[in-house]
Amino acid sequence: MKASQPRTRWPVTLVGAGPGDPDLLTLKAVRAIAAADVILMDDLVNDEVLVHARPDARVIRVGKRGGCVSTPQAFIDRLMIEQARRGLRVVRLKGGDPFVFGRGGEEIEQLRAAGLEVEVVNGITAGLAAATALQTALTHRRLAHGVVFITGHGAPGEPEPDWALLGRAAAALKLTLVVYMGIARAADIQAGLLGALPGVTAAAVVQHATLASQRVALTTLGQLTETLVSQGLGSPSVIIIGDVLQALAALAHAEEQEASQGTTRRAA
Repeated sequence: MKASQPRTRWPVTLVGAGPGDPDLLTLKAVRAIAAADVILMDDLVNDEVLVHARPDARVIRVGKRGGCVSTPQAFIDRLMIEQARRGLRVVRLKGGDPFVFGRGGEEIEQLRAAGLEVEVVNGITAGLAAATALQTALTHRRLAHGVVFITGHGAPGEPEPDWALLGRAAAALKLTLVVYMGIARAADIQAGLLGALPGVTAAAVVQHATLASQRVALTTLGQLTETLVSQGLGSPSVIIIGDVLQALAALAHAEEQEASQGTTRRAA
């Protein structure tokens, strides 16, 4: 009687599904999804990407969204490890990029501690997609020498970001600020940044970047929270603050003036 062959241990693959538009998947992501036996899928991933999955692939939804009931991270880690140890090809499908606020670093630590190999497939992160939706660059030789991606809130039990300090750094170093998950704390973010940045600093909010439901609002730092309320913007949204938005703000102002003058002429 032949001894049973040991099961192949496939690497667990962390796949970035991008900001929402399924056309923004990389070819490498498509190949990983197509090969998967098990797909652990985040809440913000567009269901349309599953067209690339095999009909017999098991799709497990492990939703994670700010302000809502989420699948515990420890459960997701255990599930990945259990499925991989069974010899199954496991894909952890995450919105955006696994390494930008996607807990990819935490998951790699757990998988390696369990003796498993890991592969990572990058995806377009929401902050970059939001800038593209605005048709603005995040860096600019004259206006912005760098960009900061930052979460709008700390982990449970951790201190909140020091927004006043970040504002001073942005002013001194000409940085564009890209805030993820900041809608719920927008008032605190605004108040902290206003300690170092003028209220007229250009700002923008992009909700549901790259999707048909995408909404964009151009505003200023001083009017940020008022704009969120007046336009009914909510999560998931990205907030961008900095001088790279100056051209857009000027264009929007010119269009408003033109529209106002046109109304005045018609009234006359």
